[in-house]
Formats: sequence, structure tokens, C-alpha cells
Amino acid sequence: MAKQIQAIRGMNDCLPEQTPAWQQAESVLRRTMSAYGYSEIRMPVMEVTGLFKRAIGEVTDVVEKEMYTFDDRTGDSLTLRPEGTAGCVRAGIEHGLLYNQERRMWYMGPMFRYERPQKGRYRQFHQFGVEVFGLQGPDIDAELIMLTARLWKTLGVSEHLSLQLNSLGAPEERVQYREALVAYLEQHRERLDEDCRRRMHTNPLRVLDSKNPEVQALLADAPVLSDYFGEQTRAHFDGLQALLTAAGIDFELNARLVRGLDYYNLTVFEWVTESLGAQGTVCGGGRYDGLVEQLGGQATPAVGFAMGMERLVLLLETLDLVEPQPAQADVYVAAAGEGAQAAGFALAERLRDELPGLRVMSHCGGGNFKKQLKRADKSGASIALILGEEEVARGEVTVKYLRGQGEQQTLTQGDIMAKLKQEGI
Repeated sequence: MAKQIQAIRGMNDCLPEQTPAWQQAESVLRRTMSAYGYSEIRMPVMEVTGLFKRAIGEVTDVVEKEMYTFDDRTGDSLTLRPEGTAGCVRAGIEHGLLYNQERRMWYMGPMFRYERPQKGRYRQFHQFGVEVFGLQGPDIDAELIMLTARLWKTLGVSEHLSLQLNSLGAPEERVQYREALVAYLEQHRERLDEDCRRRMHTNPLRVLDSKNPEVQALLADAPVLSDYFGEQTRAHFDGLQALLTAAGIDFELNARLVRGLDYYNLTVFEWVTESLGAQGTVCGGGRYDGLVEQLGGQATPAVGFAMGMERLVLLLETLDLVEPQPAQADVYVAAAGEGAQAAGFALAERLRDELPGLRVMSHCGGGNFKKQLKRADKSGASIALILGEEEVARGEVTVKYLRGQGEQQTLTQGDIMAKLKQEGI
């Protein structure tokens, strides 16, 4: 026997039994974005490597360790997208969507990162993201957070998520803070783990995000970023908090909250849950006002968020919030005998034409009526329509109820349409 080929580690199949949970989440996301007036954008899954190095930062874990990068046949370095914001900004600049304009966009699709596969996190994962360009006040930051709160409410998971909020300040404020933080960390270098020592000079704010308890204890006396905020930064952050409070959205200020990518400034936020075991982030985002200019466009304020679909679907499954899976079909057409199958296909197509939304499954694969009715029952259909040679000759169809107490009867094909409408199937 030929050797069986398996999926690449960390790149998982989504089986038919699992897709209803995904469809449920995706449907809520699409409806909510429409309700807020946001438009969908679709970007390629592959970009030139330089896009992510410039946008994300060459000394981030994503670029240093996690990107799927290769040279194509012309020698160009290409990368499977590890996140969506950089590609969205590139598309906006390339197609003239951003300069002196307001844009509110969303996207959904696969992303790729080489990291250790774990529950709810894979090497090919799916992300839903929202990006807004051209608005710089705290009001749009608040709207995005309100939008996510509405998503949780619609999905029924609000009680299992909490909002953490921080500000990273303006770039010049962060430079001053970075110098103070590095000086403090240097004084306690011997207490840092190897990863934090490496980050101390390349990306020191990520030390704040360390999961090492000893490092977190050390950070209790470290300088605080908010001490370096200027008047505009404070006004922006205070304005955001006031809007969220007025909207009835609870939040916790977390001075240790940073984002893993270099392009963030001012507002950063995360929705976290403890319902999946250890605390995990379901959704995170913030402002990135310098990124458009950094990638070659005109200076444009921007804010957005992203959520991992696998983590969101896992939360729905864990909380038993996945809606019951519907039957495969409402009506099953069974046909046997010379000419009957062609007549069965014709009837099925007529049903689909005249009764939009009706799910009609036609029997394929042959077999007697007993076998076909077993398949009909397995499909979950409530009615089987049976055509044999005699029914075809008379232009009739036998109606057999597979659910409930309906009595079997024979009707003309014209009457079948009225019958199904009457039954509300």
C-alpha cells in the first residue's frame, strides 16, 4: 500500500461536524460588521517579506522566529502572512484608499506562524480583523471596543470575557520611558531570564509581558509608562475611558499590557478569558498611527483589532453555545426504475426553483427503495418523495413522512409544491 500522507503539523482540517460552530461565529461577525457600516476587504495570503519586516519590526518574535518565508523562482523573498494589518495597509496605500479619507474595513482568513501547536493555537490559524483609517480621536477607539462587546453579547459569551486597557503613549514618550526601563532592568540583569535579557535592548516593552513570575515581581518597582505621558496622551486616554464608562462597558487598567508588534501607539486593549483554562486572549488591538507612513503612505491615523477564530470557536464549544446542527435536508427524493432517476432529478431541480431555501437531497448510488429510505432517514429529511416507473408514467409522486404522524399519500407533481408550502417545510 502507498504510504498515507497526513496534514502538516499544526495545520488542521475543519471537518463537517465542526463547521457549524465556525459558520455560527462567522455569521455573527458579518452581521455585526454590517450593522456598524464596515466594508469587507480581501488581501492575498502571501506578501513580499519586506512588508512584515518593516511593519512588524525585525526584532519581534514574529519576524525572528515565526514567519514562513521562502524565495520564489525569481529569487524574491515571500512570506505567508502572519497577521492581517500590514497587508491591509499595503492594499490601502497601493489602491489609494487611505489619504484624506475615512475607511472602516474588516477581513477574515488564514494566517501562518511557525510556533508550537497548542489548544486553540495552530501554525495555520484563522483571524478576523478590523482596521479603521483617517480618524484620530478616542471616539473611534471606543466604537471598536463597543463593537467587540456587542459581538460577545450576540454570541452569549459576555460573562466569560473581561476587558483590559492601557495606553502606550506617543512614540517620543515611549522613547523616554524605554530609556528609563532599560536602565532599571540593567540594574537587575541577574534576575532576568535569558529571553528577557535578549529583549531588554531589542524590544524592552515586551519584558513587561513576561510570564515569568520572578520577572513580574521584579517589575513591581519598575518605572511606569504613564508617568511619561504628555497632556495630549492623557486627554486621549481619559476620553476613551469616559466613553466606555458612559456605554456601560467595564474595563481594568493594566499598565503591563503591551502588544507583540512594534507599530502600536496610544490605546491598546485585550479581551481575555479564563474559561479555556489559563487566562487567554481572545481579541486584542489598538492604535497604530505611524504605520501607514512607515510603509510609504501619507501620515494617516489608524486603529484596529484582531481575534483568533480558533480561540473563539473553542470558547463557544467549551461553553456549550454551539447551536444544534440542522438536518442535511428537508426533502429526500428517492427514485428507482427505468427513467425514474432522470424524473427524480427534474423534480428536485423544480423544487429548488420554486421553493428557494428548501434543502433537497437526491438519492445517488442506486439500490432498492428500502435502501434509499434508510438513506433518506439518515439525512434527517422530514419527507421522502418516491418515484417509481408507475409514478413517472402517471406524473405522480408518493409522499412518505419520515418524521411525525403524516399519512403516506400520492399526489401529482403540481400538488407537491402546494403540499410542501402548506407543510411549511
